Amino acid sequence: MVFIIYVWRLYSIQILDVSYRLSANNNVLRYVTQFPARGMIFDRNGELLVYNEPAYDLMVIPKQVGRVDTSTFCKILGVSEEFFLERMEKVSEIPTVPSVFLKQISQKKCAMFQEMLYKFPGFYFQTRTLRKYPQKIAAHLLGYVGEISENSLRKNQYYQMGDYIGINGIEKAYEKVLRGNKGVKVFLVDVKNRIKGNYEDGQFDTSAIVGAKITTTIDSKLQKYGEMLMTKKIGSIVAIEPATGEVLALVSSPGYDPNLMAGRARSRNYFILQKDSLNPLFNRALMAKYPPGSTFKMVNALIGMQEKVITSQSVFACSGGYHVGSFSLGCHHSGLINLLGSIQSSCNAYYCNVFRRILDDRKFGAVSLAYANWRRHLLVWGIGKRLGSDLGDELRGYVPTVDYYDRFYGKNHWKSLMLISMAIGQGELGLTPLQLANMTAIIANKGFYYIPHIIKEIGDKDTINSKFRKRHNTLIDPKYFGEIIDGMELVVRSGTATSAWVNGIDICGKTGTAQNPHGEAHSIFVAFAPKENPEIAISVYIENGGSGGTWAAPVASLMIEKYLRDSISRPGLENFITNADIINGIIDYSLRTVPSENNQFLPDSAAINNETNQQIP
Repeated sequence: MVFIIYVWRLYSIQILDVSYRLSANNNVLRYVTQFPARGMIFDRNGELLVYNEPAYDLMVIPKQVGRVDTSTFCKILGVSEEFFLERMEKVSEIPTVPSVFLKQISQKKCAMFQEMLYKFPGFYFQTRTLRKYPQKIAAHLLGYVGEISENSLRKNQYYQMGDYIGINGIEKAYEKVLRGNKGVKVFLVDVKNRIKGNYEDGQFDTSAIVGAKITTTIDSKLQKYGEMLMTKKIGSIVAIEPATGEVLALVSSPGYDPNLMAGRARSRNYFILQKDSLNPLFNRALMAKYPPGSTFKMVNALIGMQEKVITSQSVFACSGGYHVGSFSLGCHHSGLINLLGSIQSSCNAYYCNVFRRILDDRKFGAVSLAYANWRRHLLVWGIGKRLGSDLGDELRGYVPTVDYYDRFYGKNHWKSLMLISMAIGQGELGLTPLQLANMTAIIANKGFYYIPHIIKEIGDKDTINSKFRKRHNTLIDPKYFGEIIDGMELVVRSGTATSAWVNGIDICGKTGTAQNPHGEAHSIFVAFAPKENPEIAISVYIENGGSGGTWAAPVASLMIEKYLRDSISRPGLENFITNADIINGIIDYSLRTVPSENNQFLPDSAAINNETNQQIP
């Protein structure tokens, strides 16, 4: 009986109970995750925007760690003994599972430590890759990679604690494409924790699959140029190819070097950037909600024509502004003015009349119903809702609902005059710079748009989402756009944006000057070019820049010229804009006296501009 019991017990331990075998395997086998290199990112012309650089994580299996010469250990890695003790205490919570002891060690330190690794059983290195940004541009657009959060970890079983994941921008939006697939290698190790070879000749190994490369729609030269022009300015630039919806440039200023958000210094740099009063981490191009100012007048004109409350020949009187009873809204123009002239000179009175005709249209029977119809037009334009781009973190802007005004004024107790500020793009209306650029692309296309997007190709194939190829039509008949476009051409030739004129390029644009209760007004300009078969539509928004013709218009025209010609014919203007420090109010006006090749100069801030006296009660 004793003999039988011993035999059965030996059989049970060695054959039936796998725990001892697993424990033995854990002592002689090491499973090393093979992390794939993330896919590289290129611009539309094949210029490299993001690549990978090798780095090493020092891993530890606490149960296998013996007595450690902490002095030597810490000296090689450049860490304190306090750090060693704190880290070991934390990773020892799960003693049999490999944990990251120290992240992203340099190749030099890794080589030094490898020579001494036999002295530190339980420790080994795991290869990683770090993102590098050779051109140091488009930080908000590209995004960055960071360690996965516990919340994200619970939602996705692919990742383990310590893995890296796209946090925002393209890195987040296309994480599944860029990350690739992890592999694993199984090694035999000796009692001194030294690798002796592959287990079973590698038959249990799996290879990592490298992430797919991504070709973006961005023109890196244009992006870099836009960031240069926006130096020491707060605001954004968004440029779109109207015929496709491809985003050519997306600038948010102030920005930062994307390399600051890579490597072990990322946490420290993030904290510094987060504390910066200018908020460089905030993507103004997608997330800032601004009043569009007078750039919005064109939309009201088009809705007015579509709803038949005005025609292209409609004329209104302006007596230095719009005056009704005690209400007054100022304007530089005076006299009778038609549609073309109203766009050219940005007449406030004209658009107050248009807007009130839209809301007081008798066919709807009530202002609230007419307003709901007006709002429906805007939503179809992508205003007041998310456009559905692949840019991530895109906000919807704001167009108030009927319920909003019912709560504020009382149901059926509000009139068109109470909402008059929205006639000139002020009041409660809020658009993102991306929506402003898309609005301009719609006008360039005479009534339709494609959802703005940032990806052109994935891998070597044109595999972008089919929704970006779908044409979205507005409710405006294409026949009404011709007069608007002619008016936009006059704005640049002889209206409020002569500073945007470029010899040989037919630029059609519209200035805006948005009231700012916290200081100087915001400078706005939207434009597209050429007039026929437009290749670029652009919005420029410069906070506290004053009138639209002073700063935003010349910035937009330089961007257009750079894209269409890859050269600049106005170096004096370029130099003046680049060196202007609007944030601190340091502007060297002597620079603008430098003549360009066509003898064009930047006009004074007091040059013709009919928006500077907008008074919103």
